[in-house]
Amino acid sequence: MVNDFKDMRPRIEKKQAALADTRPRITLSFYRYIHLEDPKAFRLKLLIIWTELGCMGRIYVAYEGINAQMNVPKENWEKFDAWIQAQPELAGVPYKLAVEEGQIPSFYKLTVKVRPKVVADGLDDSSFDVTNTGEYLTAKEMNEYIDDPEAVVIDMRNVYESEIGHFEKAIKPDVDTFREELKLVPELLKVHKNKKIALYCTGGIRCEKASAWLKYQGYANVKHLKGGVIDYKHQVEREGLENRFKGKNFVFDERLGERVGDEVISHCHLCREAKSDTHYHCKNQICHVLFLGCDDCIKKHDGYCSTWCRLTDKAPSGLKKRFARYYNRYFRPTQFKKTRLRAVAE
Repeated sequence: MVNDFKDMRPRIEKKQAALADTRPRITLSFYRYIHLEDPKAFRLKLLIIWTELGCMGRIYVAYEGINAQMNVPKENWEKFDAWIQAQPELAGVPYKLAVEEGQIPSFYKLTVKVRPKVVADGLDDSSFDVTNTGEYLTAKEMNEYIDDPEAVVIDMRNVYESEIGHFEKAIKPDVDTFREELKLVPELLKVHKNKKIALYCTGGIRCEKASAWLKYQGYANVKHLKGGVIDYKHQVEREGLENRFKGKNFVFDERLGERVGDEVISHCHLCREAKSDTHYHCKNQICHVLFLGCDDCIKKHDGYCSTWCRLTDKAPSGLKKRFARYYNRYFRPTQFKKTRLRAVAE
């Protein structure tokens, strides 16, 4: 029965349909750690109602809860919210509304998957108290931590996220995944063990688990930014606070970023000279790596991350298929894996 709701249309057809649906949409994210007795049944329930409401997004459910990033047609927002509030598992869950909508839909299909965890962290949850999380910090308090020499601010996101935007003073671990970060951060913080520690991430979910993990590791004074960077931006605007976040906030949807600070703090990965915080996926679908590109380089290289990718993309189909099988087996990065591309030499 679940498979009846699987969208079997080709990727390009889904994207074209999403672009043709010009209804205004509200992009949001939310999460909740709560025990679900039957994640598969819960998944099916979400698919049925959210398909009816025209929602699109990427949602993970697990025995430990739900992690949702999605958009909702504005005309159906009240129905969506009413349904959420009527569910015992979701009532009162705080929404993180997008800072800005892009020129294209944030998502172009609805995907709800059952996963072992709502965020891949590599931790054995039975080995520590996952509910013993740090206290929340407001935007005002985060700003105070940034100014406090006895406080440490640490970015719990991946390096391709912090590259384009981060808080002043933040420690930015050089990692590709949250799993790597949870291994590295306790070591990085050893010299700051007696200081106040503030964690932040995109919407807050990674910091929930990370704060409990650090407390288990002996870091007693750990707090985390409520609602992450997304809600920080809204709090700053509502309360007239100084915005201490520099640059762009990376998001895991078609927009690939929201403007939070006015500065562009990163550089094009191709020329290494021009300022750019606009991400692209390499036009060569075999590669599809994520990279930063300036307008001139994107035009010069026709959307490819390198001359090599541009040339191999034009190879005969039989050769491309053989190479794709080899590449996908041994080298393919995850969708949002960082890349430190060498300057293109031509």
